[in-house]
Amino acid sequence: MQIYLDNAATSMIKPESVPKSIYEFMINNGTTSGRGSYKKAIQSDRLIYETRKSIASLFNFDNPKNVIFTSNITESLNLAIKGILNEGDHVITSSLEHNAVWRCLKTLERDRNISISKVKANKEGLSNPEDIENAIQENTKLIIFNHASNVLGTLQPIKEIGNVARKYKIPFLVDTAQTAGAYPIDIQNDNIDLLAFTGHKCLLGPMGTGGLIINWDGNINPLKSGGTGGDSAYEYQPNYYPNKLETGTLNVSGLVGLGEAIKFINKEGIKNIHNKEKELIEYTLKNLNNIDNIEIYGPKDSEKIIGVISFNIKDKIPEEVAYELDTKYSIMVRSGLHCSPNAHELIGTKSRGTIRIGIGYFNEKDEIDTLIKALKEISKN
Repeated sequence: MQIYLDNAATSMIKPESVPKSIYEFMINNGTTSGRGSYKKAIQSDRLIYETRKSIASLFNFDNPKNVIFTSNITESLNLAIKGILNEGDHVITSSLEHNAVWRCLKTLERDRNISISKVKANKEGLSNPEDIENAIQENTKLIIFNHASNVLGTLQPIKEIGNVARKYKIPFLVDTAQTAGAYPIDIQNDNIDLLAFTGHKCLLGPMGTGGLIINWDGNINPLKSGGTGGDSAYEYQPNYYPNKLETGTLNVSGLVGLGEAIKFINKEGIKNIHNKEKELIEYTLKNLNNIDNIEIYGPKDSEKIIGVISFNIKDKIPEEVAYELDTKYSIMVRSGLHCSPNAHELIGTKSRGTIRIGIGYFNEKDEIDTLIKALKEISKN
């Protein structure tokens, strides 16, 4: 039996209704959205709008037109960052950002002369909102934080950070790659201005789906220009959402699948999903501690992290441990820097990397038992 523990990269196991809905759409419809007035095209329009509404509702947002669909969260983050920051602006971010944020910022530092304040977190990856407030400058135009680290799993105090941003009227962008679908997020209560999400991780949808929710009145310049299906005689990109930031043919079949995944999440309940994963996290941490020569990074508390746990075994190369888990025990985990060198710099593993397990809703305790047994054998060899 194969065991999949790389849900932080993508949720491989999907609800059965997700691929079924994609197949049925491709076979029975297959038309574009916003590009036709015939019956099937209108049906595609309705399906897309229903997914917009479902996404908005999931995060307690009441304006589906401000749900902008993208191909993934990397595009969503680039859309917000490059659409807001101009020459000489200042931005504040965490010391645990994924390259989807960090490379984008460094590129703008080079090309638009922006300045970056990287707020240092403690060894467990937790940021202090006071440090963020102290980093604000006159030209600070954006604050960007991930909701949870994809290396340490650490949950950031986004509500408190959002309070700081609101106090100074600075837009607050939150990367929810590791939390959307597995942790309760309220865009209003959590003071989020811009929420970037991906469909293929905890939202249990297909790859090639993602988006940006805009809960902010400021200007975002389009990342792309092109056809939107409407206003075709107008020579510039429309100035209203979603068309302003959404151009070209949408991934309708993928978004149909994402809509079906959200129906599953709503049926199961976000709190129930989170509680099950939290129980698995606690069980995993407890049993990992019984392995000789293991070093676990980040908080050892299931209340403070999502289903991401990074560790190393003394004198073992992470890639070799991952390879042995796969080839000998049929257990799939991640090894390396996980596209987040800043987080590894924080915990002192930038030259080595870590082994990472990503726990998902469809994992069970017996799979963790198999992992622990395998790691004990690898540790002793």
